[in-house]
Amino acid sequence: MAGGTFTEKGKQYPGKMTVFVFLTCLVASSGGLIFGYDIGISGGVTSMDPFLKRFFPSVYAKEQEVVETNQYCKFDSVLLTLFTSSLYLAALVASLFAGYVTKKCGRRMSMLGGGAIFLVGAVLNGFAQNVAMLIVGRIFLGIGVGFSNQSVPLYLSEMAPARMRGMLNISFQLMTTVGILVANLINYFTAKIPGGWGWRIGLGLAAVPAVIMVGGSIFLPDTPNSLVSRGKVESARAMLRRIRGTDDVSLEFDDMVAASEATKAIQNPWGTLLQRRYRPQLVMAVLIPTLQQLTGINVVMFYAPVLFKTIGFGGTASLMSAVITGLVNMFSTFVSIATVDRLGRRKLLLEGGIQMILAQFVLGTLIAVKFGTAGVAAISRPYAIGVVFCICVFVAAFAWSWGPLGWLVPSEIFPLEIRSAGQSVVVVFNMIFTFIIAQIFLMLLCRLKFGLFYFFGAWEIAMTLFVYFFLPETKGIPIEEMDQIWANHWYWKRFVDGGRKVELMSTAV
Repeated sequence: MAGGTFTEKGKQYPGKMTVFVFLTCLVASSGGLIFGYDIGISGGVTSMDPFLKRFFPSVYAKEQEVVETNQYCKFDSVLLTLFTSSLYLAALVASLFAGYVTKKCGRRMSMLGGGAIFLVGAVLNGFAQNVAMLIVGRIFLGIGVGFSNQSVPLYLSEMAPARMRGMLNISFQLMTTVGILVANLINYFTAKIPGGWGWRIGLGLAAVPAVIMVGGSIFLPDTPNSLVSRGKVESARAMLRRIRGTDDVSLEFDDMVAASEATKAIQNPWGTLLQRRYRPQLVMAVLIPTLQQLTGINVVMFYAPVLFKTIGFGGTASLMSAVITGLVNMFSTFVSIATVDRLGRRKLLLEGGIQMILAQFVLGTLIAVKFGTAGVAAISRPYAIGVVFCICVFVAAFAWSWGPLGWLVPSEIFPLEIRSAGQSVVVVFNMIFTFIIAQIFLMLLCRLKFGLFYFFGAWEIAMTLFVYFFLPETKGIPIEEMDQIWANHWYWKRFVDGGRKVELMSTAV
């Protein structure tokens, strides 16, 4: 493995990329499997006729009225979308408690608890007898997702060497894409099972990634940062030596201890996060996850089979199209892994943003030309290929930019004293807008029709401009040295400098 010092800016900590770090990060990133599997499986089962007939008969009846019903509106059901979105509402609430657990008990225990709760939800969904049981199961799944999404990105960022933090952190997103792809494949094959009970297999198999996460978390070590913050100083020093592959860890360890001491003086990390000097981190914690969801990616990932079915694909064809986008999603994530620590975060976000804008507007135009506002038309094979191609271009752009980096950048910008609180804010806003998009998408599709794709395209323009003007580069900078990026930024330095002046004045008094 490569060794040497590892930063392009700021302090240089000795160390190398060890096999131990690689394996622990690989196991921890399995937390992404539960998130991705659920994203992929929910859209598939809601497009299966046996599932709809059993739990949502009114939606099934509307779907059969192919000629009379506007294609844009045939899946418009508040109860159906609640099945998908209830998970993210539960994850939103759970992430508030997960921040406390992650700080007090460690990142590993938070991941372990999240996996166990997700396992309960998988069992409930697999054996569901009515809509209430389905939604209760989804709530348990959501709690598990809230805990894992809060703790796993922090764990990966704290374990990784600074010069390889991007690659290792993105393994969380890679596992998410693997989960989506596996779920899409399971949907495709279980839909063909005679008797119409294949959806039970899909929902119940969510237990597999949950067991992987629980089993892995039992054997994972906790991060040096977490051990220091909980008073286990010698254990933290020994762990830092092990993960860096060198005994020369004094500089990095002293910075951890200093950050931990500063943290102990803070009684209310939530109140501290609201201070003026942390304004850049707070804005990023709110806007990055919000804008990530406003790309419209979850329209494709949650409802891919429903979306394809809506625009004229047959049932099996819609599931196969979802498999294709799942493959594109997974393989495109490798582009980000290979380039994020060389090209940096900004270049990938800007390129991905521009590519998504173009794909979204072309896709909206294709659907507008074919369906107009009436929403009644047959779709030819060449036209269908064009639609799938545009969606794949969009998914690829997201998979190597806003998908992984929407989790990476927030996880690496917070100082230790506000890290758990800041990551909770990230997860809360991610889940708020995931819930909103999941809940209103089918309603918006019915009302905005092809204009929905232009709506998301407009948000992608806004987010690309936001990155260009307001997001500084974070590659290669140790987490404990990350404050310098704000002090050197044309806009954010006014908040950082102002915060320092206030702090110095209060100390003098």
